[in-house]
Amino acid sequence: MRKCFHHRNIIHLHIAALPIAVARVSQAPLRERPVAVATLNSHRPVVLSVSSEARREGVFKGMPLLKAMRRCPGLKVLPPDPEALEKACGHLARTAARYTPIWEPSRPGHLYLDLTGAERLWGPVHDAARGFQKEIRDHLGLAGTLGVAANKLVSGVASRVLPPGRDSMGIFNVAHGQEADFMAPLKVGVVPGIGRVRQKTLLEDLNITRVGQLAAMDVGRLKLIFGRRAALVHQWSRGIDATPVYAAAKKPMVTESAMLPEGENDDERLLKTFWRLVESCFYHMRKRHWFPLKAGFLVRYGDQVVATRSFKIPPTARGHGKSDGLHLWNSALFVLLEKLFFDVCQRRVQVRFLKVWFQEFRALHFQLSLFHAPSPREEETRRLIRAMDRIRDRYGSEAVRCGRAA
Repeated sequence: MRKCFHHRNIIHLHIAALPIAVARVSQAPLRERPVAVATLNSHRPVVLSVSSEARREGVFKGMPLLKAMRRCPGLKVLPPDPEALEKACGHLARTAARYTPIWEPSRPGHLYLDLTGAERLWGPVHDAARGFQKEIRDHLGLAGTLGVAANKLVSGVASRVLPPGRDSMGIFNVAHGQEADFMAPLKVGVVPGIGRVRQKTLLEDLNITRVGQLAAMDVGRLKLIFGRRAALVHQWSRGIDATPVYAAAKKPMVTESAMLPEGENDDERLLKTFWRLVESCFYHMRKRHWFPLKAGFLVRYGDQVVATRSFKIPPTARGHGKSDGLHLWNSALFVLLEKLFFDVCQRRVQVRFLKVWFQEFRALHFQLSLFHAPSPREEETRRLIRAMDRIRDRYGSEAVRCGRAA
């Protein structure tokens, strides 16, 4: 019986300096000039992202901002814009998901897509890559290079070392079986696991500069440098990589957030905003008959410092035996959430952004009790919750609030 083996088809999208690429979409004067992203309010700001024009002037990521500005007097410095970056990443993710359910974000602006077996839907993988690239450019205004190969390693390297003139559209297709030939002439730094220290050892002690030289060495000699990872590094140098594309796990989450453009550092006002977000989350969880087992809170300060914390909700705060919203209406849970707020908000710096989330849900199946009759106070609270939710259903979740959030 003949066995049929399918070659893998992996696409890697590479958008260099995504925060700058996103800013250039709406700010045309930033194009084709040296740009860097840095936290301007910090005492010792460093460069967080740098454009190719600035790199040519000697500016690199992690460099102190003052040194970067001396080295490149025409450098345009932008503050971080986490909201715009998150929005762009969301658009990229939704675009990738239309092509395949198996896609993996490695970092902002970098995505792996596994299109193995999708030829009937999208045609040859190179054509699918071209369509994916065109959709990103036309709908998002972002230009990126793509590597197409039989594995993640080679596709990722191909997207970064696209030779000039190889493809005017910015797509480098490494044919099946040509992985070793493609890797051989490249510098050893493209192989994962070779940092500056090991690269210096290879260059100075062994005079190895190219991947092909590394691939020609036997594993025994490589163990002197890489130890137990020697066999893996040897495979990578030959373009062999069996790592799968890990599809992101879809875990349900209920979340609410608020922007404070003017900033705020008054605990009382911030706490009211916090309770407003919690109350909105409770409303959505009641609609789904969910109870969360985990809660989290995040704040972003005016100097772009982020503080976050989460906790597991203990059984004592889960309101067992309660229904119709009373499972979320118990003092033990409120005490824990208020403690979460003060554990996170400890700096005396203005807060610009708050986010509350709940996850790890268990479904609630309500059933009348045979032995426990609700107290008048519970029945009154139940009617109040129902009335408030009917108002929210008709006029929106912000139509009515509890006293702690007013």
